[in-house]
Amino acid sequence: MPTAPTPARSLLRQWLRGWRHVTFLVLNLLTGLVALALIVCIIVGAVLLVAAGAGVLLLWPALWLAWLFAKAEIGRLEAFTGRRITPHVSTGQPRWVTTLGVSSAHRRAAAYSGLHALWGLLTGGLVSALLANCLALLALPLYAGRIPEVGVHLLGVVPLHSTAAWVGAWVVALVVLLLLPLAARQVTQVDTQLVRSLLGQDPEEEIAQLSERVETLTTSRTETVDSVESERRRIERDLHDGPQQRLVAIAMDLGMARERLAHDPEGARGLLDKAHLASKEAIVEMRHVARGITPPILADRGLDAAVSALAARSAVPVTVEVRGVDRLDPTTEAIGYYCVSELLTNVAKHSQARQATVRLDLHRHLSPPALLIEVEDDGVGGADPRGGTGLVGLRQRVTSVDGTLAVRSPAGGPTTVVIQLPARPAPTTPKEIR
Repeated sequence: MPTAPTPARSLLRQWLRGWRHVTFLVLNLLTGLVALALIVCIIVGAVLLVAAGAGVLLLWPALWLAWLFAKAEIGRLEAFTGRRITPHVSTGQPRWVTTLGVSSAHRRAAAYSGLHALWGLLTGGLVSALLANCLALLALPLYAGRIPEVGVHLLGVVPLHSTAAWVGAWVVALVVLLLLPLAARQVTQVDTQLVRSLLGQDPEEEIAQLSERVETLTTSRTETVDSVESERRRIERDLHDGPQQRLVAIAMDLGMARERLAHDPEGARGLLDKAHLASKEAIVEMRHVARGITPPILADRGLDAAVSALAARSAVPVTVEVRGVDRLDPTTEAIGYYCVSELLTNVAKHSQARQATVRLDLHRHLSPPALLIEVEDDGVGGADPRGGTGLVGLRQRVTSVDGTLAVRSPAGGPTTVVIQLPARPAPTTPKEIR
C-alpha cells in the first residue's frame, strides 16, 4: 500500500519544485527586454502611423510578433510553473481584422507586452541580483584571501569589513537561498494573473460556456433517450403490424392444412401453397424492418452508396452530389443516412416538389472535421422545425452527437435543410493493419 508523504517530504518536494519558479523569474529579465523592444516598436509605429502613415511597416509586424510572444509566454508559464492557461480565442471578428493584427487577441498581446516589460525587468533584475549575491556570499570562504583592501559591499551598497559582518551576511545569504524557492512560488502568482487576465479566457465566460455545455448535454441526453424509446416502439409496431400478422396467418394455414391432409389433400395443398407464399412475403417484410435498423448497403459500401440508393427509391427525382466523403465511423454514417432518409420522405409527402438535391461534403479544415449534409427541394416551403415529429426527431438525432440542424423554408419555397455532424474516421479493422 502506498504511504502518504510526510510533511517534511512534502515541504522538500515543494522546495525543489520552487527552483523552477526561480528559473522562471530569472528568465523574466530576458523576456522583459524582449517585451520592452516590442512595445517600443508598437509605440513608434503607432506614432509614425498617425504622423506620416508609414508606421504600418513597423506596427504590423510588431503586433504579430507581440502575438507570437504572448503565445510563447503561455507555454513558458505552463512549462515552469505547471499552471495551465486556456488561450483567449477571438470570435465573431472579420478575417481582415486578424490579418491586419488589430484583433482583440493582438491587442491583448500588446497590452501584456507593455505590462511584462515593467514587471519582467523588475522581478528578473531583483531575483537575478539576489541570487547572484547569495551565491557569491556562500562561496566567500573559497576566495576570502583574495578580497581586495576595499572589502566587499553587499548588493554594491552595504560594506562588509569585519569577520562578524561576513559571517552574518553568509548566514543571511543561506537563509535567503533556502527561502527563495518558496517565495518565488508566490511571486509567480502575479505572472499567472497577468497571463490569465490578458491572454487567457475570462473565468466567468468559461463558467458560462461550461454551464451552457452542461445544459446542452442534459437536453441532448434526454432527447437521445426519447429517440431510442421512440425507435424501439417503431420497431415493435412494425413487427406487430407486419411480420407477426403474417406469421400468425401462416401458422393457422398450416394447422388447417394438417387437419385436411387426410380427407382433403387438394385443399391441404392449396393451404400449403398459400402458407408458402405468405412466408416469402413475411421474409420480405422482415428485410424491410431490418433495413430500417441497419441498412446492409450502408455497412458494406458507406454513406455515398447508401444515399444514392435512397435517391433511386425516392418518389421525387433526386440528384446526389458527394465531395470528399470517405468511410466514416458507423455512428456518423447511420445518423447521416437516417437524416437523409427522413428528409427525402418529407420531400415526397409534404413539399409537392418536382426535384430535390442531396449534397454531402466533408470539411476537413474544421476542428473537429465535420460532415455537411444539405437537402434542398423546389417545393412549396413553409416547413416549421418546431412542428410535427419528423424535424423534431431529426434534431434529436443530430444533437445527440453534438451536431447542428438549420432549416430555411420560406413560404413558396425552396426548402433547404443543412445538417452538420462531427465526422470521425472509420475505425481500422485488424485486416487493414499491415
